[in-house]
Amino acid sequence: MQSLIGTGVALVTPFKKDFSVDVEGLKKIVQYQVDNGIDYLVILGTTAENATLNTAECELVIQTVVEANQRRLPLVLGVGGNDTAKVVAELKTKDLSQFVAVLSVSPYYNKPTQEGIYQHFKAIAEASPIPIILYNVPGRTGSNILPETVIRLANNFKNIIAIKEAAGDIVQAMRLIQQKPKDFMVISGDDMVTLPIILAGGSGVISVIGEGFPKQMSGMVRLGLEHRVAEAYALHYLLAEGIDLIFEQGNPAGIKEVFNSLGLAENTVRLPLVKADEDLAARIDQFVKKIKNS
Repeated sequence: MQSLIGTGVALVTPFKKDFSVDVEGLKKIVQYQVDNGIDYLVILGTTAENATLNTAECELVIQTVVEANQRRLPLVLGVGGNDTAKVVAELKTKDLSQFVAVLSVSPYYNKPTQEGIYQHFKAIAEASPIPIILYNVPGRTGSNILPETVIRLANNFKNIIAIKEAAGDIVQAMRLIQQKPKDFMVISGDDMVTLPIILAGGSGVISVIGEGFPKQMSGMVRLGLEHRVAEAYALHYLLAEGIDLIFEQGNPAGIKEVFNSLGLAENTVRLPLVKADEDLAARIDQFVKKIKNS
């Protein structure tokens, strides 16, 4: 899966001020990624606020991105949940012909054991017609996929090809890289530690900051993959302040402020999320101007 080495971005779902899906804004955001070096797009991940989208809106988002992309970049679709049977049914019935892989989050809220996590992804692997990227994000799910569980899944199911690792634990990521099968990919899911993970042997990132600053983030990732360390870290430190800013009051409120500053989309989010306050919005706007002038 060479197409998934590099920089992927977890696309937002832009909303108009009336909270409806902003189709034109989403098209602009897709084009912005294509024009500025992003390697692949992730649709309906956490950043897309998919928990607040109904079925028709999910299909609208998919259709809009597919049409705007025009097959220029590989597409990954988020298909996950905490009801294994429901996820399996979706994988068996959904048209996945436009996608190179699915991104499937570890079950949230239920807090399964490691054996429960293994059996959940075993069922998904047996149902999915396309490759699977595991998604480990304990800060949201309440449970951590331990390295031994990931390695067990990777060895037992050849269509489990990667993990988006967002535990925020560089030691855990390094253990995964050390123990993984040769072709299995460890993809950073945490913007701030992306470069260290790549330099340790990771395959890239599925990024949030990258969709706001695609040229800089994709440049950093490429330099890291080429082991041009000093040049890569220069871009990392250029983006570091922005990474802190966009997550200060939660995702995707921060990155939507970036798009608002760029003039690509509104900063609207759906409850229970609220948009960034005026102070943070002003600091994000200053950071956007700083990057434009750098």
